[in-house]
Amino acid sequence: MLITGIAGGLGRLVAERLGKNMSVVGVDHTPWVGHPPQFTMITADLRKKKVEDVFRRERPDIVVHLGLERHNFDPALRHDVNVGGTKRVIEAAAAYGASNVIILTSSYVYGALPRNPFYMDEETTLNVSRHYPEIRDIAEMDAIATNFLWRYPEIRTAVLRPASTLGPRTHSSIATYLRLNPSPKLIGFDPLVQFIHELDVAEAIQKAIETGVRGVFNIVGPGAVPISTAIRESGGTALPVPETPTRVLLRNLFRWGLFPFPADAVDFIKYPCTIDGRRFREATGFLAQRSLGETLRSVRP
Repeated sequence: MLITGIAGGLGRLVAERLGKNMSVVGVDHTPWVGHPPQFTMITADLRKKKVEDVFRRERPDIVVHLGLERHNFDPALRHDVNVGGTKRVIEAAAAYGASNVIILTSSYVYGALPRNPFYMDEETTLNVSRHYPEIRDIAEMDAIATNFLWRYPEIRTAVLRPASTLGPRTHSSIATYLRLNPSPKLIGFDPLVQFIHELDVAEAIQKAIETGVRGVFNIVGPGAVPISTAIRESGGTALPVPETPTRVLLRNLFRWGLFPFPADAVDFIKYPCTIDGRRFREATGFLAQRSLGETLRSVRP
């Protein structure tokens, strides 16, 4: 099995879980210092030819693509990694005989919009690029993955779109937001939000491999709560803020590299982006094991 993005928190969890029963080769642009000796760790940029050399040499049967760049201030570099890197990985998987490919994207691809239905299934249009252009690369990556699914019907490909992921090893945007104290909350808005524990995401990936499912799947946790509740249950305090000056401030801070969220990320604390996970549950039997309270508390060690 080959795992991209193995040095990240989720990559390590997946490797530790699945490495008990199969050999693991990890690829990441950042080395995993002190990785278990039974894992093969290769430091490589997913955009470079060295990645294809790894596939040629290792011939992995299973590929888990977790090499998603979420927090780079340079949009061109992010796009190059997420889109160019994904193309190189999945094309190499097809060229060198992989039979099972798991690609992790995000529920954010649906976008946070005022008319979003409760809850969005996998047939819902991906609208994030309309109002949040800074992460259109994730939507493009998802589209590439979905196209790969239909181009290679002989390969068991699962495109997984998890809800907002939290956990002590996870460095997601929503985790950073909840760790702020106080956390800004738009005056007059309190949308429902969903979360899933990182351990449950790792289990979902394992389920996808064990069952050999093929398709696009939303991955959900134990439920949805208003964002004010999420802030409180994670140990924080909500700070009511007006929308317009908040967007102006974030736009400038993000441009100067002083804050991790662009102004358009405000939509995700203004409008709902909740998803329906029934398709994956029915296909694999997956059910998140960590409660919402446990998941929210995991953002603060």
